[in-house]
Amino acid sequence: MDTVIAKNRATRKRTHSTARIGPTEIRGILAEAGIVDHPRLAATATVIRLEPGLYALEIVGTSDQLPGRISDRALPVIQVSAPPGGQAGCVEIIGASGGAPQWIAHGGGTVVVKSPPGGGSVWVTAFGDLDDAPIPLWVEVHPIDRWRSNGAAPEPLGVITEPEEIRTEIVLHVERLGDRRFAGQGWVGNRGRKLRIEAFSIRPIEGLAANDIEVKGLGPHGRETPWVGGARLCGTRGQRLPLTGFAVRVSPHLGHRFDVAYEGAFFESGIAGPFRNGELCIPPLADDPLEAINVRVVRRAGQ
Repeated sequence: MDTVIAKNRATRKRTHSTARIGPTEIRGILAEAGIVDHPRLAATATVIRLEPGLYALEIVGTSDQLPGRISDRALPVIQVSAPPGGQAGCVEIIGASGGAPQWIAHGGGTVVVKSPPGGGSVWVTAFGDLDDAPIPLWVEVHPIDRWRSNGAAPEPLGVITEPEEIRTEIVLHVERLGDRRFAGQGWVGNRGRKLRIEAFSIRPIEGLAANDIEVKGLGPHGRETPWVGGARLCGTRGQRLPLTGFAVRVSPHLGHRFDVAYEGAFFESGIAGPFRNGELCIPPLADDPLEAINVRVVRRAGQ
């Protein structure tokens, strides 16, 4: 089945609950999947309540590279399943035999589900190592029935997982434009205009101190800056040296409480990412200038 997903038009709608699940629930999910218990697994589950109908769940994964395996699958890994224990009102996962859960690699993917008359629930669970538990997943719900009946692209019901986002302010030093200040929500910069970002800084407005967010820049020929905190500018002014990559993280002592996800838009390579928690965001083409960034800082569930 060919399914067209309409992106970037999501409206937020709270039809869900998100919770960190404990060892008992993890063992139940693994047992129903026929997998031997792993005592060092941690998991974050998103419980999605759906009205009757056919839906495409578009799951945005994680680029985290965590050690370990679950059965024959490398961690982290994502599972889409009916609620454990054979609860009533469960959805049908299309393409899965006998009600079995569907596993997705950590990069994410799309799963089609059918919700019964009266509505139903589906669990989307991210598994990771206990020392670096996964953050809640972003899931967009697209009603396929409506799309089929009127020929229009499916309108997303919304971003299902809404972890608490820390508001930030971003300053970019852009060639020919100088310093420009932005609210740190969505893309900032000049996508498509090929104006080089030469330096940047990030300052939290709430929830964190200025020194709690650190940034790093990458310049031509692999020139890498040290980590810079305190909302200080990272990069150069007036030297015509573009940034060709960057990284963002919270201070190491807060890494268990917050996560940072970010993307970069480059002149020729387009969008690279998402990357997380200090990984270098670099384009496929070497020394490709950076023209826009998209940074999100979120508090981990239960923190």
